[in-house]
Amino acid sequence: MPNNTNKVNNPMKVITGPDTRWSYANVWEPKSINGGTPKYSVSLIIPKSDTKAVAKLKAAIEAAYREGESKLKGNGKTVPPLAAIKNPLRDGDVERPDDPAYANAYFINANSTTAPGIVDADRNPVITRSEVYSGVYGRASINFYAFNSNGNKGIACGLNNLQLIRAGEPLGGKTSAENDFASENDDDFLN
Repeated sequence: MPNNTNKVNNPMKVITGPDTRWSYANVWEPKSINGGTPKYSVSLIIPKSDTKAVAKLKAAIEAAYREGESKLKGNGKTVPPLAAIKNPLRDGDVERPDDPAYANAYFINANSTTAPGIVDADRNPVITRSEVYSGVYGRASINFYAFNSNGNKGIACGLNNLQLIRAGEPLGGKTSAENDFASENDDDFLN
């Protein structure tokens, strides 16, 4: 058993709840966006009803803001207020009003240049890639940090590790092969 007595509590690190849903799960191969550094990424959909997780996220973002004040200040005279910079915790009802998966939820886009560890509910490594898709539910270990680059200032979210808890309806409208061929009725095929 690992000894956790010397575990440092990082106020900028959060483990989301088991009802967090993964969307745009790009966790097996890093993807480059507009020629940038290839990254692993996932959009985490957190139900607003999970008030404990939402409070932890807001506290961690606040901690990252305080920790990064000098970076956010840059060459300016003052630190911009948290409300004026990019905040990773976004409101699904406001930003994705037409997407039912984001209703009554916040979402956070987390990414990393290194591959996240992915385990199942029993903490065994997930090796079957098809088990991880947009729509599954699971916990995410994430961390927040301040950034100030090319005039963009804000708090970013780093992706550490993922824990797959349970399957969910696939997001994005793509049906699974199992569902496509579930029908015993071959009339469509014969006509």
